[in-house]
Amino acid sequence: MLKSSIDKATGFEKRFENIDTVVFENSTEASKAVAKQIAALIKSKQENNESCVLGLATGSSPKGLYAELVRLHKEEGLSFKNVITFNLDEYYPMEPDSVNSYVRFMKELLMDQVDILPENYHIPDGLLTKEEIADYCADYEAKIEALGGIDLQVLGIGANGHIGFNESGSLQNSKTRLVALDHITRVAASKDFFGLNNTPRTAITLGVKKIMEAKQVILLAWGEGKADVVRKSVEGEVTNRIPASFLQEHSNVVFVLDKEASSKLTRINRPWLVEKIVWTDKLTRKAVLGLALDLKKPILMLTDADYIENGMSDLLADSGPAYDINIKIFNKLQNTITGWPGGKPNADDTNRPERAEPARKRVLIFSPHPDDDIISMGGTFMRLQQQGHEVHVAYQTSGNIAVADDEALRFARFVIDYNEKFGIKSPEADNIYQKAVTFLINKKNSEIDIPEVRYIKGLIRKGEARSTSHFVGLPDEQIHFMELPFYETGTIEKKPIGEEDIQLTMALIEKIKPHQIYAAGDLADPHGTHKVCLDAIFEAVKALKPKPFMDDCWLWLYRGAWQEWGIDEVEMAVPMSPDQVLAKRHGIFKHQSQKDGVVFQGSDAREFWQRAEDRNAETAELYNQLGLSRYAAMEAFVRWHY
Repeated sequence: MLKSSIDKATGFEKRFENIDTVVFENSTEASKAVAKQIAALIKSKQENNESCVLGLATGSSPKGLYAELVRLHKEEGLSFKNVITFNLDEYYPMEPDSVNSYVRFMKELLMDQVDILPENYHIPDGLLTKEEIADYCADYEAKIEALGGIDLQVLGIGANGHIGFNESGSLQNSKTRLVALDHITRVAASKDFFGLNNTPRTAITLGVKKIMEAKQVILLAWGEGKADVVRKSVEGEVTNRIPASFLQEHSNVVFVLDKEASSKLTRINRPWLVEKIVWTDKLTRKAVLGLALDLKKPILMLTDADYIENGMSDLLADSGPAYDINIKIFNKLQNTITGWPGGKPNADDTNRPERAEPARKRVLIFSPHPDDDIISMGGTFMRLQQQGHEVHVAYQTSGNIAVADDEALRFARFVIDYNEKFGIKSPEADNIYQKAVTFLINKKNSEIDIPEVRYIKGLIRKGEARSTSHFVGLPDEQIHFMELPFYETGTIEKKPIGEEDIQLTMALIEKIKPHQIYAAGDLADPHGTHKVCLDAIFEAVKALKPKPFMDDCWLWLYRGAWQEWGIDEVEMAVPMSPDQVLAKRHGIFKHQSQKDGVVFQGSDAREFWQRAEDRNAETAELYNQLGLSRYAAMEAFVRWHY
């Protein structure tokens, strides 16, 4: 039985949910709990001299689970000699030793690190001919049936609700087969294949029927990016548009979630609809703003009837009438708006998001990639500089994997042409260019760049970042390139945050002694670069907390190009005029390698400057809909208390 240290919800409180859900503080804690349950199953089977048949998944979700199972084997003696595994899927066609092969994934993360017998793990073959696939798939299912079925099936979930590679539209009785991958799935995977054009269009997957026949199913989901599809799967209708919803009809299934992935479940997102709650300021604000937006009414137009008819009569009884609640929430929201992100000098700061003093602050903006600063908070960045603060920007990673190969060749060729034009003889530069050309011409899909190519790509992004900072008005001594070690692998897969990353971050903070730190607060992917960079900052700030200068340091979190803070979360909103929006666009344009065809575009076809402008305009429109002043755009921030 999975037990969470934070999730104590009763069956009544889960009454909107048609699948059992357990919420953990984070994915690490959750993965350890699931590993413990799997270990107990393996041991119980060993005691009865039985095989333990596991269905396994790939992707980012089970990585922590496999790491914990390996630890249990190496440190606590958990044996896998009675374990037989069947993986859900494999891309097709796919070489087994490819960096993107699920064979390689499973061998590196689990199989080669435990004592499982090589003949006991099964992963779909990506090298079959098309004519062989049907018989192979039938045999794959027959092997599972001969063993009495899968004892425990581990699943992840795709953004469109796919389980395995059973995409939207899959039938509940579907068998193991070759499938065409949904565009959404391919876009999500494209970062691993360095672009959509290189991403496979087909895969072999275990069918929904075999998943539903497993004796027990555990589905893992981490991060805000999975919150919507988790809610639809757990609380929505059973539909083949969301294959994970089929699991509502399984007799022994649990969704294991971290806080972010559970954030859209009704009992967490709108707990007042589920149980009697204590109406804190935070919950009141969330409920009232959500009500106003749902009803398309300004805050001050909400009535007692609106509250009563939408499950908020308790709030009305505690704090009503509606007019009093409305005024309170309206004023709180209005007080988040400021044109002075560094604090307004010589002004009453009682209701302002930032302090008036010191009038000239030292500001440190952390940017995970070399363009997150200008994309996510470019208007605020420029405002802070224009208002006389000492602004520093720290680029945490090189961002080198997000540069196209032809860009690297173009810049390398420029060095050769430059040398020729000015009569500079540099055999070293010629050799590097020839080495880069030879490598890139023969480069296989997803092959790791050689160091020379990585360095060239890093220099391109470094130059663009410096150009943006100069555009804002920063001198070179206030521009810092950190190149945190966790990132510099040359692949999408990064190393975990390490002590060196934290120490480098601490050293920079201690050198500048900032009054304000700005950091990217993206939580959509718990394993993504933004989250790792944020964790390094959190660890550094906590370690530095005893230092006297930290008493005056506030940490503000911004969001990247992918999402924005919820309107109820925003603690500082910096408005922008049309001219300021245009200036921000010109700052983003300094990142030429990220324009007109980005390597990691994601599922959003818009360029980064378009995403940023649309997102900032949407935030401003929300304020307008709620009855506040209308602005062209707004950048939003949340303060993190340490």
